[in-house]
Amino acid sequence: MLSRGDRGEAIYHDDEDRRLFLQFLGEVCERTGWLIHAFVVMTNHYHLLLETPEANLVVGMKWLQGTYTQRFNLRYRLRGHLFQGRYKALLIDGEEPGHFLQASSYIHLNPVRAGLVKANQPLKIYPWSSFPSYLASASKRIEWVHVDRVLGELGDQKDSRGSRQRYGRYMEELAKKSREVDGKRELEKKWKPLRRGWYMGDEGYLSRLLELMGKNLEGKRRESYWGDELRDHDERQALRMLRKGLDLLGINQSDLATKAKGAVEKQVLAWWLRKKTVVSRRWISEKLGMGDLSRVTNAVRKVNSGKESEIRRWKMQLEANS
Repeated sequence: MLSRGDRGEAIYHDDEDRRLFLQFLGEVCERTGWLIHAFVVMTNHYHLLLETPEANLVVGMKWLQGTYTQRFNLRYRLRGHLFQGRYKALLIDGEEPGHFLQASSYIHLNPVRAGLVKANQPLKIYPWSSFPSYLASASKRIEWVHVDRVLGELGDQKDSRGSRQRYGRYMEELAKKSREVDGKRELEKKWKPLRRGWYMGDEGYLSRLLELMGKNLEGKRRESYWGDELRDHDERQALRMLRKGLDLLGINQSDLATKAKGAVEKQVLAWWLRKKTVVSRRWISEKLGMGDLSRVTNAVRKVNSGKESEIRRWKMQLEANS
């Protein structure tokens, strides 16, 4: 979970702001039952690794950010939005081991990447993350921070002094690695799904997510999704429609490569995909091997006009079975 300040501006001006935000974060956990596995509060953004036993993420985030914004604006005599649009939520397959450990390490190393923790300083010197709580005993850590899941992915099945020390050494090694050129490159590659993607999991997990998205989108809840989520859903739906179109026309997908870029069959399929899906012209051109994007536009116009008998025949074949 990531949320930034509007226009990249600061959402915390001092430690009092950070304390206030963490106070509200604790309160929203009580209200919603959220489980916070890791967090970091920076200057213009924050990260959360959270688990929602109940389907209340949207409600909880609305309360958290809305309440903090009100107090922030009151303190500084401001008005308007504080956070930049919608927060970014990355979905994690909790059944696959290693994902929580990877996400927590990415979150806890934010101060290192930002230069707030120097090479000669321990990571725990930065107080505005859950990392110090990972090193502390249960009686001394923030009460709503849950460390067991992450420690378990390091092979420790219980919260003990040894497991906490092991995690501390693990994180310090990563911090050292992140300051080296080769190490940083390796970690950036490893963290790419966290920074660029919208989910962490295998193909089976993605299929389950897209199936759920499909049901929600049928219920007119497209506004609940954005960016890469919608693109993956839309492209997978378009692939199904392409296969259906090829079957209806009696064409093998491998045959597309042997046909001319402006082949009648490709023109009709381009029209079909533009009518039945929301994918881009570029996607359609690449899948059909049509070359220039203008061929897709011209194909749609040509099929819609229906002047050529061969085009009308293929078009009727698709429409009769759609």
